[in-house]
Amino acid sequence: MTDLLAPASGSASARRHEKYARLIAEARGSRPLPTAVAHPCDASALQGALDAAAAGLIEPILVGPQHKIRAAAEQLGVSLAGVALLDQPHSHAAAAAAVALVHEGKAALLMKGSLHSDELLTEVTKRDGGLRTERRISHVFVIDVPTYAETLFITDAAVNIFPDLEAKRDIVQNAIDLHLGLGLGPPRVAILSAVETVTPKLPSTIDAAALCKMAERGQITGGLLDGPLAFDNAISPEAAAIKGIRSEVAGRAQILVVPDLEAGNMLAKNLTYFADADAAGLVVGARVPIVLTSRADSARARLASCAVAVLYARARQAMQPVNA
Repeated sequence: MTDLLAPASGSASARRHEKYARLIAEARGSRPLPTAVAHPCDASALQGALDAAAAGLIEPILVGPQHKIRAAAEQLGVSLAGVALLDQPHSHAAAAAAVALVHEGKAALLMKGSLHSDELLTEVTKRDGGLRTERRISHVFVIDVPTYAETLFITDAAVNIFPDLEAKRDIVQNAIDLHLGLGLGPPRVAILSAVETVTPKLPSTIDAAALCKMAERGQITGGLLDGPLAFDNAISPEAAAIKGIRSEVAGRAQILVVPDLEAGNMLAKNLTYFADADAAGLVVGARVPIVLTSRADSARARLASCAVAVLYARARQAMQPVNA
């Protein structure tokens, strides 16, 4: 664990994880949160939950077929002594039981194991017995890019495939709320398209303009929006200056709102594989944060996903009124 949690300093390579290191250190500052881990039946899924527990972030409740979970532990060479385990016959039952633990107040977080994301999110979004709120759920990548000064959010790259304007409003608000909940302050939000001018030929530019007007009218709160912006204009001051864009957001964006899931997924993975970035993942807009990781994620990215979820859950709990 020392390798994952060591603060970064010195060379660019050493500074690679400094943003994540700060988030993880902050999340470890108080009692770990009980977390329902749905179907952690392979080595990588189980290791992610156990690493987060060892770091003091979560108290995992492993939900799934007991024999498969214990087989994964044996493969890792670790003991599950002292770890709560709720036996369920298969992945579908595990997803339902994990959601039920949240309803029962026994879990403050939900974490995806080795089941498919759709299987877990189907249980989350059920009208009866799910974890729905008035908001549409959405996914946020929290990305540590070594060459970018800001912690970068990309949304939505995993849940909403072709969101309409109403869905994009929720996607933007969810991301802003997460940024605020992590203590990162009011964010600068870039609504991305292929160009920085509004044109009917590109519907994403129309949506971008509408979202900015919605923010002006108080339909989106807590952040500063601008768009449409092309990717270079959103993150490069030089590119924005060349195009003559005068904006508090352009060149300094902290949240990138993509037109659709395909664009967001490709952008996040490009940063991961070409820019040496790590991408933590979280689903927001439900009753509790949902840690959504991939088997391809690094150990640090998995840990950072848990840290982000813990920080956001605590912030939400602090905002809830105390019942008399």
